[in-house]
Amino acid sequence: MVQVRQKVAYDCDVLVVGGGIVGLSTAYAITRAAPGTRVTVLEKEPGPARHQTGRNSGVIHSGIYYKPGSLKARFAVRGAAEMVKFCAEYGIAHAVTGKLIVATDRDELPRLHALVQRGRENGIAVRELGASQIAEYEPEVRGLAAIQVGTTGICDFVGVARQLAEASGAEIRYGAQVVQVDRRPSLGVAVRTADGDVVRARVLVNCAGLYCDEVARLTGDDPEVRIVPFRGEYYELARPELVKGLVYPVPDPAFPFLGVHLTRGIDGGVHVGPNAVPALAREGYGWGVVRPRELAGTLAWPGSWRIARRHWRYGAGELRRSVSKGAFVDAVRRLLPAVEERDLVRTEPGVRAQAVLRDGTLVDDFLIREGARTVHVLNAPSPAATASLPIGREVARRALKALAQA
Repeated sequence: MVQVRQKVAYDCDVLVVGGGIVGLSTAYAITRAAPGTRVTVLEKEPGPARHQTGRNSGVIHSGIYYKPGSLKARFAVRGAAEMVKFCAEYGIAHAVTGKLIVATDRDELPRLHALVQRGRENGIAVRELGASQIAEYEPEVRGLAAIQVGTTGICDFVGVARQLAEASGAEIRYGAQVVQVDRRPSLGVAVRTADGDVVRARVLVNCAGLYCDEVARLTGDDPEVRIVPFRGEYYELARPELVKGLVYPVPDPAFPFLGVHLTRGIDGGVHVGPNAVPALAREGYGWGVVRPRELAGTLAWPGSWRIARRHWRYGAGELRRSVSKGAFVDAVRRLLPAVEERDLVRTEPGVRAQAVLRDGTLVDDFLIREGARTVHVLNAPSPAATASLPIGREVARRALKALAQA
Protein backbone atom coordinates (compact mmCIF):
# COMPACT_ATOMS: atom_id res chain seq x y z
CA MET A 1 0.00 0.00 0.00
CA VAL A 2 1.33 3.42 -0.97
CA GLN A 3 0.82 6.19 1.58
CA VAL A 4 -0.04 9.58 0.13
CA ARG A 5 1.37 12.43 2.16
CA GLN A 6 -1.20 15.17 2.59
CA LYS A 7 -0.11 18.49 1.15
CA VAL A 8 -0.37 21.40 3.55
CA ALA A 9 -0.11 25.09 2.76
CA TYR A 10 2.02 26.39 5.63
CA ASP A 11 1.83 30.03 6.67
CA CYS A 12 5.33 29.83 8.15
CA ASP A 13 8.06 27.37 8.98
CA VAL A 14 8.34 28.19 12.68
CA LEU A 15 5.58 29.72 14.76
CA VAL A 16 6.68 31.35 18.04
CA VAL A 17 4.02 31.89 20.71
CA GLY A 18 4.99 34.81 22.95
CA GLY A 19 6.44 38.23 22.14
CA GLY A 20 8.55 38.74 25.23
CA ILE A 21 12.32 39.00 25.04
CA VAL A 22 12.85 35.20 24.92
CA GLY A 23 10.36 34.66 22.10
CA LEU A 24 11.73 37.56 20.08
CA SER A 25 15.32 36.46 20.70
CA THR A 26 14.36 33.00 19.43
CA ALA A 27 12.89 34.49 16.23
CA TYR A 28 16.04 36.59 15.78
CA ALA A 29 18.30 33.57 16.32
CA ILE A 30 16.36 31.38 13.86
CA THR A 31 16.58 33.89 11.03
CA ARG A 32 20.27 34.53 11.77
CA ALA A 33 21.13 30.82 11.82
CA ALA A 34 18.94 29.83 8.86
CA PRO A 35 18.26 32.80 6.55
CA GLY A 36 15.11 32.30 4.55
CA THR A 37 13.29 30.46 7.33
CA ARG A 38 9.80 31.95 7.61
CA VAL A 39 9.07 32.87 11.23
CA THR A 40 5.83 34.22 12.67
CA VAL A 41 5.45 35.45 16.27
CA LEU A 42 2.04 35.57 17.95
CA GLU A 43 1.72 37.93 20.92
CA LYS A 44 -1.61 38.45 22.69
CA GLU A 45 -0.77 41.99 23.83
CA PRO A 46 -0.83 45.06 21.53
CA GLY A 47 2.97 45.37 21.74
CA PRO A 48 6.09 43.47 22.81
CA ALA A 49 7.50 42.87 26.29
CA ARG A 50 4.38 43.79 28.28
CA HIS A 51 4.90 41.30 31.13
CA GLN A 52 8.10 39.80 32.65
CA THR A 53 10.40 41.57 30.16
CA GLY A 54 8.98 45.02 30.80
CA ARG A 55 8.24 44.68 34.51
CA ASN A 56 11.57 44.00 36.21
CA SER A 57 14.54 45.86 37.64
CA GLY A 58 16.26 46.24 34.25
CA VAL A 59 19.42 44.58 35.60
CA ILE A 60 21.97 42.82 33.41
CA HIS A 61 22.92 40.08 35.87
CA SER A 62 26.52 38.90 36.14
CA GLY A 63 25.67 35.23 36.75
CA ILE A 64 27.25 35.07 40.21
CA TYR A 65 24.25 33.45 41.94
CA TYR A 66 23.76 30.40 39.79
CA LYS A 67 24.98 26.83 40.17
CA PRO A 68 28.18 26.30 38.16
CA GLY A 69 27.48 24.39 34.97
CA SER A 70 23.75 25.18 35.00
CA LEU A 71 22.04 26.83 32.04
CA LYS A 72 21.43 29.89 34.21
CA ALA A 73 25.14 30.22 35.06
CA ARG A 74 26.42 29.62 31.54
CA PHE A 75 23.79 31.67 29.74
CA ALA A 76 23.82 34.58 32.22
CA VAL A 77 27.61 35.01 32.12
CA ARG A 78 27.66 34.76 28.33
CA GLY A 79 24.44 36.72 27.94
CA ALA A 80 25.57 39.65 30.07
CA ALA A 81 28.54 40.32 27.79
CA GLU A 82 26.42 39.81 24.67
CA MET A 83 23.65 42.08 25.97
CA VAL A 84 26.09 44.95 26.52
CA LYS A 85 27.46 44.44 23.01
CA PHE A 86 23.95 44.26 21.49
CA CYS A 87 22.87 47.46 23.25
CA ALA A 88 26.02 49.26 22.12
CA GLU A 89 25.56 48.07 18.52
CA TYR A 90 21.98 49.28 18.28
CA GLY A 91 22.20 52.38 20.46
CA ILE A 92 19.98 51.02 23.25
CA ALA A 93 20.35 52.70 26.65
CA HIS A 94 22.61 50.70 28.95
CA ALA A 95 25.45 51.03 31.47
CA VAL A 96 27.87 48.65 33.17
CA THR A 97 27.59 49.86 36.75
CA GLY A 98 28.77 46.99 38.92
CA LYS A 99 26.90 46.14 42.11
CA LEU A 100 27.38 45.42 45.79
CA ILE A 101 26.06 42.35 47.58
CA VAL A 102 25.98 43.30 51.25
CA ALA A 103 25.86 41.14 54.38
CA THR A 104 24.09 42.94 57.23
CA ASP A 105 24.03 40.04 59.70
CA ARG A 106 26.73 37.64 60.90
CA ASP A 107 24.64 34.66 59.78
CA GLU A 108 24.97 35.95 56.21
CA LEU A 109 28.79 36.01 56.17
CA PRO A 110 29.24 32.31 55.27
CA ARG A 111 26.71 32.71 52.43
CA LEU A 112 28.55 35.80 51.21
CA HIS A 113 31.82 33.88 51.16
CA ALA A 114 30.08 31.04 49.29
CA LEU A 115 28.99 33.58 46.66
CA VAL A 116 32.62 34.64 46.22
CA GLN A 117 33.55 31.02 45.55
CA ARG A 118 30.60 30.51 43.21
CA GLY A 119 31.48 33.67 41.30
CA ARG A 120 35.02 32.46 40.77
CA GLU A 121 33.76 29.05 39.60
CA ASN A 122 31.57 30.86 37.09
CA GLY A 123 34.50 32.95 35.87
CA ILE A 124 33.33 36.20 37.45
CA ALA A 125 35.79 38.58 39.07
CA VAL A 126 34.69 39.87 42.47
CA ARG A 127 36.23 42.21 45.02
CA GLU A 128 35.72 41.45 48.71
CA LEU A 129 35.04 44.50 50.91
CA GLY A 130 35.17 45.09 54.63
CA ALA A 131 32.61 47.24 56.42
CA SER A 132 34.60 50.46 56.01
CA GLN A 133 35.17 49.87 52.27
CA ILE A 134 31.48 49.73 51.44
CA ALA A 135 31.33 53.53 51.68
CA GLU A 136 33.77 53.83 48.77
CA TYR A 137 30.94 52.66 46.53
CA GLU A 138 27.81 53.51 48.52
CA PRO A 139 28.25 56.13 51.28
CA GLU A 140 24.72 55.59 52.71
CA VAL A 141 24.81 51.78 52.74
CA ARG A 142 25.79 49.90 55.90
CA GLY A 143 26.92 46.30 56.29
CA LEU A 144 29.41 43.95 57.92
CA ALA A 145 31.02 42.96 54.61
CA ALA A 146 30.25 43.03 50.91
CA ILE A 147 31.41 41.89 47.52
CA GLN A 148 31.63 44.12 44.47
CA VAL A 149 30.72 42.53 41.13
CA GLY A 150 31.98 44.67 38.29
CA THR A 151 30.18 43.05 35.33
CA THR A 152 26.61 43.78 36.49
CA GLY A 153 24.82 46.46 34.49
CA ILE A 154 21.44 47.95 33.58
CA CYS A 155 19.64 48.38 30.30
CA ASP A 156 16.33 49.04 28.58
CA PHE A 157 15.07 45.47 28.03
CA VAL A 158 11.90 46.71 26.30
CA GLY A 159 14.11 48.54 23.82
CA VAL A 160 16.10 45.34 23.32
CA ALA A 161 12.89 43.39 22.64
CA ARG A 162 11.74 45.93 20.07
CA GLN A 163 15.10 45.79 18.31
CA LEU A 164 15.08 41.98 18.27
CA ALA A 165 11.61 42.06 16.69
CA GLU A 166 12.75 44.47 13.99
CA ALA A 167 16.09 42.79 13.29
CA SER A 168 14.60 39.29 13.14
CA GLY A 169 12.65 39.95 9.97
CA ALA A 170 9.88 37.79 11.43
CA GLU A 171 6.21 38.54 10.97
CA ILE A 172 5.02 39.80 14.36
CA ARG A 173 1.28 39.62 14.99
CA TYR A 174 0.14 41.57 18.05
CA GLY A 175 -3.28 41.13 19.62
CA ALA A 176 -3.15 37.44 18.67
CA GLN A 177 -4.07 35.27 21.66
CA VAL A 178 -3.70 31.53 21.12
CA VAL A 179 -6.85 29.62 22.12
CA GLN A 180 -6.49 26.28 20.33
CA VAL A 181 -3.66 24.16 18.94
CA ASP A 182 -3.99 21.19 16.59
CA ARG A 183 -0.63 19.41 16.49
CA ARG A 184 -0.30 16.48 14.08
CA PRO A 185 3.17 14.92 14.10
CA SER A 186 2.91 13.85 10.45
CA LEU A 187 1.71 17.23 9.21
CA GLY A 188 2.51 20.16 11.47
CA VAL A 189 0.81 22.54 13.86
CA ALA A 190 -2.30 24.65 13.32
CA VAL A 191 -3.01 27.41 15.82
CA ARG A 192 -6.28 29.30 16.17
CA THR A 193 -6.31 32.74 17.77
CA ALA A 194 -9.10 34.42 19.71
CA ASP A 195 -10.18 36.44 16.66
CA GLY A 196 -10.62 33.28 14.57
CA ASP A 197 -7.42 33.38 12.51
CA VAL A 198 -5.65 30.09 11.86
CA VAL A 199 -1.87 29.93 11.42
CA ARG A 200 -0.27 26.73 10.08
CA ALA A 201 3.38 25.99 10.78
CA ARG A 202 5.80 23.13 10.50
CA VAL A 203 7.12 23.66 14.05
CA LEU A 204 5.77 25.52 17.10
CA VAL A 205 7.97 27.19 19.73
CA ASN A 206 6.26 27.97 23.03
CA CYS A 207 7.69 31.07 24.75
CA ALA A 208 4.41 32.04 26.40
CA GLY A 209 5.91 32.90 29.80
CA LEU A 210 3.14 33.04 32.39
CA TYR A 211 1.02 30.75 30.20
CA CYS A 212 3.72 28.42 28.86
CA ASP A 213 2.41 25.33 30.68
CA GLU A 214 -1.11 25.96 29.35
CA VAL A 215 0.17 26.34 25.78
CA ALA A 216 2.15 23.11 26.20
CA ARG A 217 -1.04 21.30 27.24
CA LEU A 218 -2.89 22.77 24.23
CA THR A 219 -0.36 21.05 21.97
CA GLY A 220 -0.97 17.74 23.73
CA ASP A 221 2.39 17.70 25.54
CA ASP A 222 2.53 17.22 29.32
CA PRO A 223 4.76 19.97 30.74
CA GLU A 224 5.06 18.11 34.09
CA VAL A 225 5.25 21.50 35.83
CA ARG A 226 2.75 24.18 36.75
CA ILE A 227 3.44 27.91 36.52
CA VAL A 228 2.77 29.41 39.95
CA PRO A 229 2.75 33.20 39.66
CA PHE A 230 4.58 35.29 42.26
CA ARG A 231 4.01 39.03 42.30
CA GLY A 232 6.95 41.31 42.98
CA GLU A 233 6.06 44.75 44.30
CA TYR A 234 8.33 47.75 43.75
CA TYR A 235 8.74 51.22 45.16
CA GLU A 236 10.52 54.22 43.67
CA LEU A 237 12.98 56.06 45.94
CA ALA A 238 11.94 59.71 46.31
CA ARG A 239 15.55 60.57 47.29
CA PRO A 240 17.52 58.78 44.57
CA GLU A 241 20.72 60.52 45.71
CA LEU A 242 20.86 58.01 48.59
CA VAL A 243 21.94 55.26 46.18
CA LYS A 244 24.67 55.52 43.58
CA GLY A 245 24.31 52.16 41.83
CA LEU A 246 23.00 48.66 42.58
CA VAL A 247 22.83 47.22 46.10
CA TYR A 248 21.64 43.69 46.92
CA PRO A 249 21.22 41.67 50.12
CA VAL A 250 22.76 38.21 50.44
CA PRO A 251 20.11 35.87 48.99
CA ASP A 252 18.74 32.82 50.73
CA PRO A 253 19.87 29.82 48.62
CA ALA A 254 16.63 27.96 49.41
CA PHE A 255 14.69 30.38 47.18
CA PRO A 256 15.08 31.62 43.59
CA PHE A 257 14.29 35.19 44.70
CA LEU A 258 17.10 37.68 45.32
CA GLY A 259 15.38 39.72 48.03
CA VAL A 260 14.59 43.44 48.22
CA HIS A 261 17.34 45.33 46.45
CA LEU A 262 18.13 48.87 45.30
CA THR A 263 18.60 49.52 41.59
CA ARG A 264 19.50 52.82 39.97
CA GLY A 265 17.88 52.41 36.57
CA ILE A 266 18.82 53.69 33.17
CA ASP A 267 16.49 56.68 33.73
CA GLY A 268 18.34 57.73 36.90
CA GLY A 269 15.54 56.70 39.25
CA VAL A 270 16.07 54.11 41.98
CA HIS A 271 13.77 51.08 42.18
CA VAL A 272 13.38 49.35 45.53
CA GLY A 273 12.13 45.75 45.57
CA PRO A 274 10.76 43.33 44.78
CA ASN A 275 9.23 41.16 47.45
CA ALA A 276 7.63 37.86 46.33
CA VAL A 277 4.01 37.07 47.16
CA PRO A 278 1.58 34.61 45.54
CA ALA A 279 -0.47 36.28 42.82
CA LEU A 280 -4.19 35.48 42.51
CA ALA A 281 -3.98 35.40 38.72
CA ARG A 282 -1.26 34.73 36.16
CA GLU A 283 -1.21 38.45 35.45
CA GLY A 284 -2.20 39.39 38.99
CA TYR A 285 -0.45 42.71 39.35
CA GLY A 286 -2.44 43.64 42.44
CA TRP A 287 -4.43 41.98 45.24
CA GLY A 288 -7.61 43.09 43.46
CA VAL A 289 -6.82 41.07 40.33
CA VAL A 290 -8.39 37.64 40.84
CA ARG A 291 -9.11 35.14 38.06
CA PRO A 292 -10.98 32.22 39.63
CA ARG A 293 -10.10 29.66 36.94
CA GLU A 294 -6.38 30.46 37.14
CA LEU A 295 -6.41 30.57 40.94
CA ALA A 296 -8.22 27.22 41.04
CA GLY A 297 -5.56 25.76 38.74
CA THR A 298 -2.81 26.93 41.09
CA LEU A 299 -4.60 25.58 44.16
CA ALA A 300 -5.28 22.24 42.45
CA TRP A 301 -1.58 21.66 41.81
CA PRO A 302 -0.12 19.56 44.66
CA GLY A 303 3.18 21.42 44.46
CA SER A 304 1.51 24.69 45.50
CA TRP A 305 0.45 23.25 48.86
CA ARG A 306 3.83 21.62 49.39
CA ILE A 307 5.56 24.98 48.84
CA ALA A 308 3.21 26.56 51.39
CA ARG A 309 3.90 23.91 54.02
CA ARG A 310 7.64 23.93 53.44
CA HIS A 311 8.20 27.69 53.31
CA TRP A 312 5.34 29.22 55.27
CA ARG A 313 7.64 31.30 57.51
CA TYR A 314 9.38 32.89 54.53
CA GLY A 315 6.03 33.42 52.83
CA ALA A 316 4.51 35.05 55.90
CA GLY A 317 7.34 37.59 55.95
CA GLU A 318 6.81 38.40 52.26
CA LEU A 319 3.07 38.83 52.78
CA ARG A 320 3.70 41.13 55.73
CA ARG A 321 5.96 43.31 53.57
CA SER A 322 3.23 43.39 50.93
CA VAL A 323 0.44 44.64 53.18
CA SER A 324 2.60 46.81 55.46
CA LYS A 325 4.71 49.59 54.01
CA GLY A 326 6.41 49.92 57.39
CA ALA A 327 7.57 46.30 57.23
CA PHE A 328 8.88 46.88 53.71
CA VAL A 329 10.77 49.96 54.92
CA ASP A 330 12.31 47.91 57.76
CA ALA A 331 13.67 45.45 55.17
CA VAL A 332 15.19 48.29 53.16
CA ARG A 333 16.72 49.91 56.26
CA ARG A 334 18.89 46.84 56.82
CA LEU A 335 20.87 48.04 53.80
CA LEU A 336 20.00 51.73 53.74
CA PRO A 337 19.42 53.07 57.29
CA ALA A 338 18.70 56.62 56.10
CA VAL A 339 15.54 55.64 54.21
CA GLU A 340 12.23 56.85 55.64
CA GLU A 341 8.71 55.68 54.91
CA ARG A 342 7.89 58.83 52.95
CA ASP A 343 10.88 58.13 50.67
CA LEU A 344 9.14 55.12 49.10
CA VAL A 345 6.53 55.66 46.39
CA ARG A 346 4.69 52.65 44.95
CA THR A 347 5.38 51.90 41.30
CA GLU A 348 4.54 49.22 38.74
CA PRO A 349 4.74 45.63 40.02
CA GLY A 350 5.75 42.52 38.10
CA VAL A 351 4.80 38.84 38.15
CA ARG A 352 7.37 36.04 38.01
CA ALA A 353 6.40 32.91 36.08
CA GLN A 354 7.87 30.27 38.39
CA ALA A 355 7.66 26.63 37.34
CA VAL A 356 6.87 24.27 40.22
CA LEU A 357 7.11 20.47 40.16
CA ARG A 358 4.36 18.25 41.55
CA ASP A 359 6.46 17.61 44.70
CA GLY A 360 6.67 21.35 45.46
CA THR A 361 10.21 21.86 44.16
CA LEU A 362 10.77 25.29 42.63
CA VAL A 363 12.49 24.68 39.28
CA ASP A 364 15.85 26.36 39.77
CA ASP A 365 17.22 26.34 36.22
CA PHE A 366 15.95 27.33 32.81
CA LEU A 367 13.77 24.50 31.53
CA ILE A 368 13.39 23.74 27.82
CA ARG A 369 11.58 20.61 26.63
CA GLU A 370 10.74 19.18 23.23
CA GLY A 371 7.81 17.27 21.79
CA ALA A 372 6.78 16.25 18.29
CA ARG A 373 7.18 19.43 16.20
CA THR A 374 7.27 21.51 19.40
CA VAL A 375 9.82 23.21 21.65
CA HIS A 376 8.59 24.50 25.01
CA VAL A 377 10.36 27.06 27.22
CA LEU A 378 8.83 26.11 30.57
CA ASN A 379 10.92 28.05 33.08
CA ALA A 380 12.57 31.31 32.12
CA PRO A 381 12.27 33.84 34.96
CA SER A 382 15.19 36.06 36.03
CA PRO A 383 17.92 36.13 34.71
CA ALA A 384 16.20 35.24 31.42
CA ALA A 385 16.25 38.82 30.12
CA THR A 386 20.01 38.97 30.70
CA ALA A 387 20.45 35.51 29.16
CA SER A 388 17.93 36.02 26.34
CA LEU A 389 20.42 35.95 23.46
CA PRO A 390 21.98 32.57 24.41
CA ILE A 391 18.55 31.19 25.36
CA GLY A 392 17.22 32.26 21.97
CA ARG A 393 20.07 30.49 20.19
CA GLU A 394 19.51 27.28 22.17
CA VAL A 395 15.76 27.28 21.48
CA ALA A 396 16.44 28.12 17.81
CA ARG A 397 18.86 25.18 17.56
CA ARG A 398 16.19 22.81 18.81
CA ALA A 399 13.50 24.34 16.58
CA LEU A 400 15.67 24.08 13.47
CA LYS A 401 16.49 20.46 14.35
CA ALA A 402 12.75 19.74 14.59
CA LEU A 403 12.22 21.57 11.30
CA ALA A 404 14.87 19.45 9.57
CA GLN A 405 13.16 16.29 10.81
CA ALA A 406 9.67 17.42 9.82
